[in-house]
Amino acid sequence: MAELMFATASALWLGVLTSISPCPLATNIAAISYVGRRVDNARQVFLTGLLYTLGRTLAYLALAIVLVATALSDLQVLLFLEKYMHVLLGPILILVGMLLLGLIRFSVSGSGVSENMQKRVDAMGIWGALLLGLVFALSFCPTSAALFFGTLIPLAVKVNSSVTVPVMYGIGTAVPVIVFAVLIAQGAQSVGKAYDVLSKIEKWARMITGGIFLAVGIYFCLVFIFEVI
Repeated sequence: MAELMFATASALWLGVLTSISPCPLATNIAAISYVGRRVDNARQVFLTGLLYTLGRTLAYLALAIVLVATALSDLQVLLFLEKYMHVLLGPILILVGMLLLGLIRFSVSGSGVSENMQKRVDAMGIWGALLLGLVFALSFCPTSAALFFGTLIPLAVKVNSSVTVPVMYGIGTAVPVIVFAVLIAQGAQSVGKAYDVLSKIEKWARMITGGIFLAVGIYFCLVFIFEVI
């Protein structure tokens, strides 16, 4: 139980970290713009934010269920993971940590949705936020892909959780949209200031998490690969 609770909390944090990283944050800004269009209707703004969160959560949940269920149902895959998971985890954590620290960089061109997709979302009204959440969740960039496939999925497999862990990750990725939806719904005047604070938090959160991942990854490599500790 304690292991599952730790995994759940870790998944939520990974989701929040994903959401405020530069590339995913760009899609969340687009979502915030969509959510805040009807600032005269506080209830609709808040419901739109919730639907966007639901869309992201459902996308990650569906993908995680397929990946985790496949890993746990295939005997050969399961035996491979049981034998080599602790060995693979070290290099994976090192790579993710280096990515978060900016030691590895990828150039990503473009973000957001096409004009046709935007028209489709607009035609759906408030329910368009659900589709927007689904699309943005599956628009992986290097950071979100590394955190989801490299960290979250192995974590979900380790604790045998194909639902709870990815759900918390999905909720975490939509936290900024929910926060800004609440601010907009309440007629807050400090949305810009909140965004500035979020940008500063992102840097420190990313650096601290990246450092922890790098240190733990090196430790795992020394213990399970090189066996010097």
